[in-house]
Amino acid sequence: MERQLDHIPCDYLPAAVPHLEWLAGIGATNLAALRRLPRQGIQRRMSKQVLEELDRAFGLMPEMHRWIAIPETFAARIETFDRVENAEALLDGATGLLEQFVGWLVARQQAVSTFAFMLEHERGREAIPATEVEIRLGEPAWRVDHMSRLLKERFPRVELVAPVIAVRLEVRLLAAMVPLTEDLFPEPGGSPADFKRLMELLGARLGPENVCVPVNAPDHVPEAANAWIPMSHAPAKLAGTEAAFERPFWLLDEPHKLLVRDDRPFYGSPLKMIKGPERIEGHWWNGQTAARDYYIAQAADASCYWIYLERVPGGSWYLHGKF
Repeated sequence: MERQLDHIPCDYLPAAVPHLEWLAGIGATNLAALRRLPRQGIQRRMSKQVLEELDRAFGLMPEMHRWIAIPETFAARIETFDRVENAEALLDGATGLLEQFVGWLVARQQAVSTFAFMLEHERGREAIPATEVEIRLGEPAWRVDHMSRLLKERFPRVELVAPVIAVRLEVRLLAAMVPLTEDLFPEPGGSPADFKRLMELLGARLGPENVCVPVNAPDHVPEAANAWIPMSHAPAKLAGTEAAFERPFWLLDEPHKLLVRDDRPFYGSPLKMIKGPERIEGHWWNGQTAARDYYIAQAADASCYWIYLERVPGGSWYLHGKF
């Protein structure tokens, strides 16, 4: 390594550049010749910094790096070269801001869930508020290729109320960066991350208000314990009732009243109780009181059903779900 370094010209040392003419006059044109000069003479005629750079190059002194200070918050804005009247023409500038943003995210070990581009309009007699293009992600992300695909879906559908003169990126919601994991046995129908990316793509293409997702609702009664809301309004996790009981995925739209034979509920065959009861009461406050005892019942063909008995005198049996 030293033999290779000896052939390098002296102008590779920044501190030696102001003294190149003097060095050439004494025949010191490379680092080997510079090293043969008396160190006290180098320090007196040039500077101590030349000796330090020379020693660092040959590994005689540790390299002291100046750490890059990453700002606590991200702020970026670009101005357009002209008045832009088509939002799709802003894609290149927005992508550049996005690349800066992703670099900041990686440096801070952060991921983003929600961010927005503010398209600023020229000011006339009255100020025009910026057009907002908000991007909501199904899960926190930091990959520029994934987020740029969403931009390409959203920007062509943005209608501008006035020409745009600048684009600003705002950060709305951050999360800790969680590295991606690879499944040993991938799901044939795709992973949960694939589903979230699909929802993001549909939201960008159709509008977040037009894509609904299921969420838990804080209600004990099964038919009211979930709801469909626009993806843009869905929180990361909605506090609700966490049932510790086994419940079916498929609930009937309306509970089906069952026949009773030999004091046992009947659905194709007599049903045998294998688990329960799970007692549920609710809606006493709105006059629609529900008081039920739920059971997991098994038919003769081993099919399992979720049934309940009304907790009233002479109450009937109802089928409410299928496993």
